[in-house]
Amino acid sequence: MQEKETRLLMLVDDEPAQCRLMAAIAGRAGWRTVFARDAETAIAMLGTQDGMMLDAIILDQWVPGAEAAALIRELKSRRPALPILLMTAIGSSDSAIDAMRAGASDYLIKPVAAERLIAALSLAAAKGKNFGELQPLTEKISQPLAFEEIIGSAPAFRTALAIAAKAARSRAPIYIEGEPGVGKEVVADAIHAASPRANQPFLKVNCGAIAQNLLDSVLFGHEKDAFAGAFDRRIGIFQQAEGGTVFLDEIDQISAETQVRLVRLLTQNEIQPMGANHSFRIDVRLITACNNSLSAKLASDGFREDLFYRLNIVQLTIPPLRDRTGDIPALARHFLSRMAGQPGLRSLGITEEALNMLRGYNWPGNVRQLQSALFRAAVLCDRDALTPDEFPQIAATVGQDGNVGPTPAANNEAIGVTLYKDDGNMRPLEQIEADVIRLAIGHYRGRMTEVARRLGIGRSTLYRKLSDLGISDVA
Repeated sequence: MQEKETRLLMLVDDEPAQCRLMAAIAGRAGWRTVFARDAETAIAMLGTQDGMMLDAIILDQWVPGAEAAALIRELKSRRPALPILLMTAIGSSDSAIDAMRAGASDYLIKPVAAERLIAALSLAAAKGKNFGELQPLTEKISQPLAFEEIIGSAPAFRTALAIAAKAARSRAPIYIEGEPGVGKEVVADAIHAASPRANQPFLKVNCGAIAQNLLDSVLFGHEKDAFAGAFDRRIGIFQQAEGGTVFLDEIDQISAETQVRLVRLLTQNEIQPMGANHSFRIDVRLITACNNSLSAKLASDGFREDLFYRLNIVQLTIPPLRDRTGDIPALARHFLSRMAGQPGLRSLGITEEALNMLRGYNWPGNVRQLQSALFRAAVLCDRDALTPDEFPQIAATVGQDGNVGPTPAANNEAIGVTLYKDDGNMRPLEQIEADVIRLAIGHYRGRMTEVARRLGIGRSTLYRKLSDLGISDVA
């Protein structure tokens, strides 16, 4: 008989009797339970060896030390993929919405029936399972998009997508660089979906959210008793993703030891779990991302040069939203359209005044911040369309900066080509023509015959212009 896999549950509750009951029920389904009596202990436990092995968290709504919604947000910021179940004695719709917005994966009403608890834990443990209506709306609308569905017409952005679409068909490692929130994970999703590995696993790890002494275990796995607290054998992310793709975000945060292991993976296609005497042959495609330039860390000897060049076979640079403000109207309407299908929300428009204000904002959090701002505005809006009144913080900031709308150059970004220099003078025709060609190549995903047809020129003329204009990065 196959040995039942033991899963680890953290129960955040200060009632001993309830803790014993919940642990006993979970134990019958093969779960081992660790306990935290308050919010501070729960957060601290995430950084322990047990905390890194967690498969789910259940917390009581009245846990000491923090409001439940605030604690859920804090836990999710540290472990985004970890399912969190909220337990409460009140099953109101307001509580459900609070749980959704904070990040709860399920909602349990006390007293919790044994069958309900086991079913909820089974859903939490299921790989690749969507966790029902209590999944946060800002996560539910972030379903993978194909390249042609990704919103953005700025030349630099379309160029990056064109390169990504071409590279997706190969097995070469891809490195994505860009500020937090620009959409690196969205591009990674599209790369996997367009690759020959699309029907195989796609697993994601934020290297910056995991304690460095435990990251090797998460990525490469470990044998039983490999280190103190390793009660069971654990299969690592790379083995789980066999035949598929692994996305490592914040790759600059990995330790020197993990860098050595990745070099072996990329050169020999082998991994060795911690505590194992043998290695495994692995077939995975690696996509990595970084919020800052890896070149700076390379220069300071903080990152291995041999690993950098193996990860950087194909490099994509995603521009910040402030450099493509012309995309904001299309992005806003896209997000509002997807939000309209979620529980508790409805179809909303957005006024031109609001769009002009959004284009005048600097967006330090990029597209992710825009999505969050729209979600918050949609929840609070009582009208049929969002106005500047639904964005009070942004309105205050834009007003302080004295910027109440887009510049003439920003207006031109809406069609993906900037016509004006910063000094207000027109750009040279040669530069504008180069941008138009780059935009077309990105829009038609490198299909040069289609690009030539849509631009109204012959294919040979297109290639001559590529040579004359020095466009080599998308050819």
